[in-house]
Amino acid sequence: MEMDVLKKVPVREQDPKVRATNFEEVCLGYDKEEAMREASRCLKCKNNARCVSGCPVAIDIPGFIKEVEAGDFEKAAQVIARSSALPAVCGRVCPQETQCEGKCVRGVKGEPISIGKLERFVADWSRENGFVPAKPKETNGKKVAVIGAGPAGLTCAGDLAKLGYEVTIFEALHEPGGVLTYGIPEFRLPKETVVRHEVENVKKLGVKIETNVIIGKSVTIDQLMEEEGFQAVFIGSGAGLPKFMGIPGENANGVFSANEYLTRNNLMKAFRDDYDTPIMGGKKVAVVGGGNVAMDAARTALRLGAQVHIVYRRSEAELPARVEEVHHAKEEGVVFDLLTNPVKILTDENDQVKGMVVRRMELGEPDASGRRRPVEVPGSDFTIDVDTVIMSLGTSPNPLISSTTEGLEINKWKCIVADEGSGKTTKEGVYAGGDAVTGAATVILAMEAGKAGAKGIDGYLSQR
Repeated sequence: MEMDVLKKVPVREQDPKVRATNFEEVCLGYDKEEAMREASRCLKCKNNARCVSGCPVAIDIPGFIKEVEAGDFEKAAQVIARSSALPAVCGRVCPQETQCEGKCVRGVKGEPISIGKLERFVADWSRENGFVPAKPKETNGKKVAVIGAGPAGLTCAGDLAKLGYEVTIFEALHEPGGVLTYGIPEFRLPKETVVRHEVENVKKLGVKIETNVIIGKSVTIDQLMEEEGFQAVFIGSGAGLPKFMGIPGENANGVFSANEYLTRNNLMKAFRDDYDTPIMGGKKVAVVGGGNVAMDAARTALRLGAQVHIVYRRSEAELPARVEEVHHAKEEGVVFDLLTNPVKILTDENDQVKGMVVRRMELGEPDASGRRRPVEVPGSDFTIDVDTVIMSLGTSPNPLISSTTEGLEINKWKCIVADEGSGKTTKEGVYAGGDAVTGAATVILAMEAGKAGAKGIDGYLSQR
């Protein structure tokens, strides 16, 4: 059968009815033949490939795809490893449609190359075949501390280790991975096979990871630099402080932040029958918000046996979540209550959630974000019958680090002020990047900031 070069090689997925009842991965990825076939669609743009400019960590995309087409998967893995320490993660959770694939020339007349699925294939092949990225040169004896073992911290640590620095990551939780471990659900990002393996690869570069260390409580940045001999510090502590609406009933039993809900489920294994982690056994769940985290919380609640509604104050066109996530949520049976906004959470005599009053909205003029501003429709209130409400309204950085570090400037959103190109902060020797600087964003943008921070620190310490 002749191949249509304008169309992507389709990727296999679990059936929606089956996957809505389990936590196994939804997307099954390409096999060897499918990957080579998809790679053969690539035009292998030689100069200024647009896909590379669309990749925040600048992977040589035509270079690795050329090796996939030739069947040399180890060489493909080596090409990716030059730029990314987390290819199996990025291949699964990057918003490729707005980045590399969004810029792909093949996509002008047909469908863009499935760059993310090919990256995932190479990373999974590497894991299954024991490929480990090259070890660093000799160490240079200079010590760097990295705060947070999420995507920004792991990337910064990996890049510095490759340059010969002695790097220690300090992680507040008992497992490394940050949002990869506690935030993104198992069915999108398997923890044992994917996350843990890529963390181990960073450790194989010589990086040490110390868990259960809360910077600002266990030890401060000033102590790390003055007493522990670290010559530079990178802060990649993320944005773990959830936001709430401030509506009546929000403190009731049965109201959770998406952060807490997903952390209980992922890090504390509440989805497994053999773990004794309490999680809300709600039968009727409303998730307030429209981003990827809202989709993750909704699809998790669904798998735990609930009927689930997404409550979002704009229309589908304005949903910030990836199109693929919205599509998967709908296929699995999540109900979307669009153009509605909560005004009150109803409770019973035990302060338990028993419903939520929502108001209809309509879209007015565009606001500063360019999206049309939601306007309330007077007299349109109605009640949704729910016993659990999950607030997914974004997060901000925890102020613990900034409040315990002398000379570290923060802005009005409590984000650390840092130079975008180098990660340099207002405190000498301290660099920062990722959600701690920008507020909640994507895994790949945190990785880009980690790379910039490593480059900034290397420039700083090379002169000392």
